[in-house]
Amino acid sequence: MNYIDGYVLAVPTANREKYAQLAREAAVVFKDHGALSVVECWGDDVPEGKVTSFPMAVKRKDDETVVFSWITWPSKEARDAGMKKAMEDPRMKCDPSSMPFDGQRMIYGGFQVLVEA
Repeated sequence: MNYIDGYVLAVPTANREKYAQLAREAAVVFKDHGALSVVECWGDDVPEGKVTSFPMAVKRKDDETVVFSWITWPSKEARDAGMKKAMEDPRMKCDPSSMPFDGQRMIYGGFQVLVEA
């Protein structure tokens, strides 16, 4: 069964196109190293919670939008090898100050698919 890398982050709304360009470029690298697909979703109906929520989890500021994304891999083994290669790929190297979001507030993790319908 497939394996998923998922992540949620806050992106300054003004950086939407800059983020989209970075995401398109990164998707090519991930797919070159074995990913089956990369999906990037720009939040447009992401409510604030009272106890928990996506905005609270990423400490979203008023001028930011929540992004919810995932990468599908054929297996955890393919993900482990592919992610390592992707992170070492020169195309993924950039000046952290040029990133269109605050990576310290990004939430991410790897997930086994439990149900796929």
